[in-house]
Amino acid sequence: MGPSLTPSGHHDLWLTRGVTVNVSDYLHQAAANDPDGVALVEHRDVRRQVTWREVDESADAVARALSGRGLVAGQRVAVVMANRIDLPIAYFGILRGGMVAVPINPRSTTREIGRMLADSLARVVLCDEAGVAQVREAVTDEHQVSIVVDGAEPLAGETAFDAFLADATGAAPAAPADAEALAVVLYTSGTSGKPRGAMLTHRALVANIEQIAQLDPPAVAPDDVCLGLLPMFHIYGLNCVLGQAVRQGACVLMVDGFDPGGLLELIRTEGVTNIPLAPPVVAAWAGREGLGDQLSSVSMVLSGASALDPELAESFRESSGKYIEQGYGLTETAPVIATTMGSSREPGTPPKPGSVGRPLPGIEVRIVEASGLDAAPGDPAEIWVKGDNLFSGYWPDGVDGPREDGWYPTGDVGFVDEDGDLTLVDRLRELIIVSGFNVYPFEVEDVIAEVPGVAQVAVVGLPDEETGEAVVAFVVPEPDAASDEAGLLAAVDEHCRTRLARFKQPRRSVVVTGLPHSATGKVAKGRLRALARSETLGLDAS
Repeated sequence: MGPSLTPSGHHDLWLTRGVTVNVSDYLHQAAANDPDGVALVEHRDVRRQVTWREVDESADAVARALSGRGLVAGQRVAVVMANRIDLPIAYFGILRGGMVAVPINPRSTTREIGRMLADSLARVVLCDEAGVAQVREAVTDEHQVSIVVDGAEPLAGETAFDAFLADATGAAPAAPADAEALAVVLYTSGTSGKPRGAMLTHRALVANIEQIAQLDPPAVAPDDVCLGLLPMFHIYGLNCVLGQAVRQGACVLMVDGFDPGGLLELIRTEGVTNIPLAPPVVAAWAGREGLGDQLSSVSMVLSGASALDPELAESFRESSGKYIEQGYGLTETAPVIATTMGSSREPGTPPKPGSVGRPLPGIEVRIVEASGLDAAPGDPAEIWVKGDNLFSGYWPDGVDGPREDGWYPTGDVGFVDEDGDLTLVDRLRELIIVSGFNVYPFEVEDVIAEVPGVAQVAVVGLPDEETGEAVVAFVVPEPDAASDEAGLLAAVDEHCRTRLARFKQPRRSVVVTGLPHSATGKVAKGRLRALARSETLGLDAS
């Protein structure tokens, strides 16, 4: 497991028999190993960098400041910040104090932020200019939440982040030496479709950090400069990128927002070597002239958060000269389950198209039929996982967590091929059942994507009185096909009639200018279903 740490005089370390118990111990170890090494870099109005010692000391200050406001171990602290240096400082300080971090997208609506603050019973919210307006509107007198503001002027009753750190006095709070203590509540749709807080303990977060660290070659090396573009209110950026970088002592370039050309120039000037990203970034860069030169310092490119189209991955390789490794995971698994990194393929050869690789060391995977029996090799069924990285159920009472035998049904559908590699098929909750027959949206999407003039497509199901559900397709046209919507839809319908069984054919296809996406690039199919039910499309539930 993790490194053995030696307690220092300025705060306690929660270690049991040489095993990391609190995620913030990784930060203290990095500061002990390389106190003057550059830990975090950001480019806002000016370039700013901080050392491991500075981050570690600032995290201590956060822990003391929260304790000084009367917070004790187990109480929740919301972090409503975009990617910036102060976000990791706040995060590790909360954990070091034994409190529970609640990361929230700073670009969420007032209603969404208010619901998460109320549901988590957060006592303090640390926010920056990206989310402070919504936080102020969301926090009412009945919430009784203290607001600490970073990057903007505080109002009456609020505290500036710098003053918050400066006010920290006294010893760091004592946190329980318990790896099963709750560390993070991350709001996610889970497998139910209803957003709720996934409860991740220090054990789960540390386990996944250590599982990734066992890969050979390593996912992150100590001399890497990692791109911190993925939002750290999401588990991929928080534990896979930030957590792994701190564990290895690698520098992280914190980036808020995606400017395709500007980011490439920043990668070049900062000498970034390790790039974790999501498919929309790949799509924006693939085919770009001079991409190989701009990414000349990069040795690792990893895509996660949502499925990466094999043709897009190949287009990126052709224009950059670099293969994209892939990973698969969930918020509930802290997050990585499988990856193409460290696989047994020959050096210099590409990852298997469409595959997300093999489970990490210490993680077991089963492919399970609805009957509860394991599926035959190559047959798609639900992916079940087991490992120390699993969450503890949903906030606040731990419901719908792993089964008593330790297995967690993910709600994802996939299959394992003859080489032992995992391929994703779809989400169980995206499954459309038409007249008792299963329709996987990806099947229909792949067929429609073959039609000339189709740039993007997403398929959802709607309730139907006759067939139970009906297939509805949303089609984004290529620019040269946008002027002839009727012709494009006719071509889609004709192609589906020749390529798909009747029950899989869309009942209705709709041309749209774009598809809604989550912060990590997944198509937001819940929003598409709401749109499909709206009167503007002439659709109803029948």
